[in-house]
Amino acid sequence: MAEGESERLLLATQTLGLFVSPDQIEQLVAYVDLLEKWNRAYNLTAIRDRRDIVDRHLIESLSIAPFLSGDSRVDVGTGAGLPGIPLAIIEPGVHYVLLDSNGKKTRFLSEVKRALALTNIIVETTRVESWRPGRHFDAVVTRAFADLGTTLERVDHLMGSQGMLFAMKTESVSKEVAEMPPNTEHVASWDISVPGRDWPFQLLAIRRLRGEDV
Repeated sequence: MAEGESERLLLATQTLGLFVSPDQIEQLVAYVDLLEKWNRAYNLTAIRDRRDIVDRHLIESLSIAPFLSGDSRVDVGTGAGLPGIPLAIIEPGVHYVLLDSNGKKTRFLSEVKRALALTNIIVETTRVESWRPGRHFDAVVTRAFADLGTTLERVDHLMGSQGMLFAMKTESVSKEVAEMPPNTEHVASWDISVPGRDWPFQLLAIRRLRGEDV
Protein backbone atom coordinates (compact mmCIF):
# COMPACT_ATOMS: atom_id res chain seq x y z
CA MET A 1 0.00 0.00 0.00
CA ALA A 2 1.60 3.24 -1.13
CA GLU A 3 1.65 5.83 1.65
CA GLY A 4 1.17 8.63 -0.89
CA GLU A 5 -1.99 6.99 -2.21
CA SER A 6 -3.50 6.69 1.27
CA GLU A 7 -2.67 10.32 1.99
CA ARG A 8 -4.21 11.39 -1.32
CA LEU A 9 -7.38 9.47 -0.51
CA LEU A 10 -7.54 10.99 2.96
CA LEU A 11 -7.07 14.50 1.59
CA ALA A 12 -9.73 13.92 -1.07
CA THR A 13 -12.27 12.69 1.48
CA GLN A 14 -11.56 15.66 3.73
CA THR A 15 -12.07 17.99 0.76
CA LEU A 16 -15.42 16.29 0.14
CA GLY A 17 -16.40 16.88 3.77
CA LEU A 18 -16.29 13.20 4.70
CA PHE A 19 -14.91 11.65 7.87
CA VAL A 20 -13.11 8.45 6.90
CA SER A 21 -11.17 6.41 9.43
CA PRO A 22 -7.67 4.98 8.82
CA ASP A 23 -9.17 1.48 8.68
CA GLN A 24 -11.62 2.61 5.99
CA ILE A 25 -8.78 4.15 4.00
CA GLU A 26 -7.04 0.76 4.17
CA GLN A 27 -10.21 -0.94 2.93
CA LEU A 28 -10.51 1.51 0.02
CA VAL A 29 -6.91 0.82 -0.99
CA ALA A 30 -7.49 -2.93 -0.65
CA TYR A 31 -10.51 -2.60 -2.94
CA VAL A 32 -8.32 -0.91 -5.56
CA ASP A 33 -5.79 -3.75 -5.16
CA LEU A 34 -8.51 -6.32 -5.85
CA LEU A 35 -9.91 -4.34 -8.76
CA GLU A 36 -6.48 -4.10 -10.35
CA LYS A 37 -5.85 -7.83 -9.88
CA TRP A 38 -9.22 -9.05 -11.19
CA ASN A 39 -9.28 -6.52 -14.01
CA ARG A 40 -6.42 -8.29 -15.74
CA ALA A 41 -8.58 -11.38 -16.33
CA TYR A 42 -12.16 -10.14 -16.09
CA ASN A 43 -12.01 -6.74 -17.84
CA LEU A 44 -14.03 -5.05 -15.09
CA THR A 45 -13.16 -1.53 -16.22
CA ALA A 46 -11.50 0.02 -19.27
CA ILE A 47 -9.43 2.23 -16.97
CA ARG A 48 -6.13 0.51 -16.26
CA ASP A 49 -3.94 3.20 -14.70
CA ARG A 50 -4.09 2.89 -10.92
CA ARG A 51 -4.12 6.63 -10.26
CA ASP A 52 -7.01 7.01 -12.71
CA ILE A 53 -8.87 4.18 -10.98
CA VAL A 54 -8.54 6.05 -7.69
CA ASP A 55 -9.49 9.46 -9.11
CA ARG A 56 -12.11 8.55 -11.70
CA HIS A 57 -13.75 5.62 -9.93
CA LEU A 58 -13.08 5.68 -6.21
CA ILE A 59 -13.11 9.39 -5.39
CA GLU A 60 -15.95 10.10 -7.82
CA SER A 61 -18.03 7.42 -6.10
CA LEU A 62 -17.29 8.86 -2.66
CA SER A 63 -18.15 12.39 -3.78
CA ILE A 64 -21.90 11.68 -3.83
CA ALA A 65 -22.04 10.48 -0.21
CA PRO A 66 -23.08 13.85 1.28
CA PHE A 67 -26.11 14.05 -1.02
CA LEU A 68 -27.62 10.58 -0.59
CA SER A 69 -30.44 9.78 1.81
CA GLY A 70 -31.91 6.70 3.48
CA ASP A 71 -30.47 3.61 5.12
CA SER A 72 -31.40 1.07 2.42
CA ARG A 73 -29.98 1.61 -1.06
CA VAL A 74 -29.58 -0.38 -4.25
CA ASP A 75 -26.78 0.30 -6.75
CA VAL A 76 -28.29 -0.68 -10.11
CA GLY A 77 -25.84 -1.69 -12.84
CA THR A 78 -23.04 -1.56 -10.30
CA GLY A 79 -20.44 -3.19 -12.58
CA ALA A 80 -17.21 -3.38 -10.60
CA GLY A 81 -19.01 -2.05 -7.52
CA LEU A 82 -19.13 1.62 -8.36
CA PRO A 83 -20.31 3.61 -6.55
CA GLY A 84 -21.66 0.97 -4.15
CA ILE A 85 -18.46 -0.56 -2.74
CA PRO A 86 -16.67 2.70 -1.82
CA LEU A 87 -19.89 4.06 -0.30
CA ALA A 88 -20.51 0.87 1.68
CA ILE A 89 -16.96 1.03 3.06
CA ILE A 90 -17.35 4.54 4.47
CA GLU A 91 -21.02 4.08 5.49
CA PRO A 92 -21.11 0.81 7.46
CA GLY A 93 -24.53 1.67 8.87
CA VAL A 94 -26.14 1.82 5.43
CA HIS A 95 -27.38 -1.36 3.77
CA TYR A 96 -26.46 -1.71 0.07
CA VAL A 97 -27.61 -4.15 -2.58
CA LEU A 98 -25.19 -4.30 -5.52
CA LEU A 99 -27.07 -5.42 -8.61
CA ASP A 100 -25.64 -6.40 -12.00
CA SER A 101 -26.51 -8.97 -14.66
CA ASN A 102 -22.87 -9.77 -15.46
CA GLY A 103 -21.83 -12.91 -13.55
CA LYS A 104 -18.11 -12.20 -13.80
CA LYS A 105 -18.58 -8.81 -12.19
CA THR A 106 -20.80 -10.10 -9.40
CA ARG A 107 -18.29 -12.89 -8.67
CA PHE A 108 -15.71 -10.16 -8.22
CA LEU A 109 -18.07 -8.26 -5.92
CA SER A 110 -18.65 -11.38 -3.81
CA GLU A 111 -14.88 -11.74 -3.41
CA VAL A 112 -14.61 -8.06 -2.40
CA LYS A 113 -17.35 -8.62 0.17
CA ARG A 114 -15.52 -11.64 1.58
CA ALA A 115 -12.02 -10.17 1.50
CA LEU A 116 -13.00 -6.84 3.06
CA ALA A 117 -15.55 -8.37 5.47
CA LEU A 118 -18.30 -6.01 4.30
CA THR A 119 -21.38 -7.11 6.20
CA ASN A 120 -23.60 -4.29 4.90
CA ILE A 121 -23.77 -5.41 1.24
CA ILE A 122 -25.68 -8.05 -0.68
CA VAL A 123 -24.72 -8.99 -4.24
CA GLU A 124 -27.43 -9.86 -6.76
CA THR A 125 -26.85 -11.25 -10.27
CA THR A 126 -29.88 -10.27 -12.33
CA ARG A 127 -31.40 -7.64 -14.59
CA VAL A 128 -33.13 -4.92 -12.62
CA GLU A 129 -36.41 -5.22 -14.53
CA SER A 130 -36.57 -8.94 -13.62
CA TRP A 131 -35.65 -8.51 -9.97
CA ARG A 132 -38.45 -8.70 -7.44
CA PRO A 133 -36.91 -8.25 -3.98
CA GLY A 134 -40.27 -7.99 -2.21
CA ARG A 135 -39.32 -4.68 -0.61
CA HIS A 136 -38.74 -1.03 -1.40
CA PHE A 137 -35.55 0.98 -1.01
CA ASP A 138 -34.93 4.47 0.28
CA ALA A 139 -32.58 5.20 -2.61
CA VAL A 140 -31.75 3.79 -6.02
CA VAL A 141 -28.29 4.83 -7.24
CA THR A 142 -27.11 4.65 -10.85
CA ARG A 143 -23.89 5.65 -12.57
CA ALA A 144 -23.84 5.97 -16.37
CA PHE A 145 -26.68 3.47 -16.51
CA ALA A 146 -29.25 4.65 -19.08
CA ASP A 147 -31.26 7.73 -19.98
CA LEU A 148 -33.49 9.00 -17.20
CA GLY A 149 -36.75 7.84 -18.80
CA THR A 150 -35.49 4.28 -19.26
CA THR A 151 -33.93 4.23 -15.80
CA LEU A 152 -37.13 5.38 -14.10
CA GLU A 153 -39.14 2.75 -15.95
CA ARG A 154 -36.78 -0.04 -14.91
CA VAL A 155 -36.36 0.91 -11.25
CA ASP A 156 -39.87 2.17 -10.41
CA HIS A 157 -40.82 -1.05 -8.60
CA LEU A 158 -37.86 -0.62 -6.24
CA MET A 159 -38.81 2.81 -4.92
CA GLY A 160 -41.29 3.29 -2.10
CA SER A 161 -43.47 6.34 -1.52
CA GLN A 162 -40.46 8.31 -0.28
CA GLY A 163 -37.89 6.57 -2.48
CA MET A 164 -35.46 8.62 -4.52
CA LEU A 165 -33.43 7.94 -7.65
CA PHE A 166 -29.92 9.39 -7.54
CA ALA A 167 -28.48 9.36 -11.06
CA MET A 168 -24.83 10.19 -11.75
CA LYS A 169 -24.39 11.82 -15.16
CA THR A 170 -21.23 12.98 -16.91
CA GLU A 171 -22.92 15.32 -19.40
CA SER A 172 -25.75 17.83 -19.37
CA VAL A 173 -29.09 16.07 -19.12
CA SER A 174 -31.50 18.99 -19.54
CA LYS A 175 -33.14 17.24 -22.51
CA GLU A 176 -33.52 13.99 -20.55
CA VAL A 177 -35.08 15.88 -17.64
CA ALA A 178 -37.51 17.63 -19.98
CA GLU A 179 -38.57 14.26 -21.41
CA MET A 180 -39.04 12.42 -18.10
CA PRO A 181 -42.27 10.41 -17.72
CA PRO A 182 -45.40 12.00 -16.27
CA ASN A 183 -45.81 12.04 -12.49
CA THR A 184 -42.08 12.42 -12.04
CA GLU A 185 -40.48 15.17 -9.98
CA HIS A 186 -36.96 16.46 -10.52
CA VAL A 187 -36.13 17.24 -6.90
CA ALA A 188 -32.56 18.55 -7.15
CA SER A 189 -29.36 18.65 -9.19
CA TRP A 190 -25.80 19.13 -8.06
CA ASP A 191 -22.64 19.87 -10.04
CA ILE A 192 -20.06 17.88 -8.13
CA SER A 193 -16.38 18.70 -8.34
CA VAL A 194 -14.09 15.72 -7.85
CA PRO A 195 -10.71 16.34 -6.20
CA GLY A 196 -7.96 15.59 -8.70
CA ARG A 197 -10.16 16.24 -11.74
CA ASP A 198 -10.77 19.43 -13.73
CA TRP A 199 -14.40 18.87 -14.69
CA PRO A 200 -17.52 18.25 -12.62
CA PHE A 201 -20.31 15.72 -13.12
CA GLN A 202 -24.00 15.98 -12.32
CA LEU A 203 -25.96 14.16 -9.66
CA LEU A 204 -29.74 14.28 -10.06
CA ALA A 205 -32.36 13.44 -7.43
CA ILE A 206 -35.67 12.29 -8.91
CA ARG A 207 -38.78 10.75 -7.42
CA ARG A 208 -42.07 9.36 -8.63
CA LEU A 209 -45.17 11.30 -7.58
CA ARG A 210 -47.51 8.85 -5.92
CA GLY A 211 -51.27 9.23 -5.41
CA GLU A 212 -51.19 11.71 -2.54
CA ASP A 213 -48.60 13.88 -4.32
CA VAL A 214 -50.38 14.26 -7.66
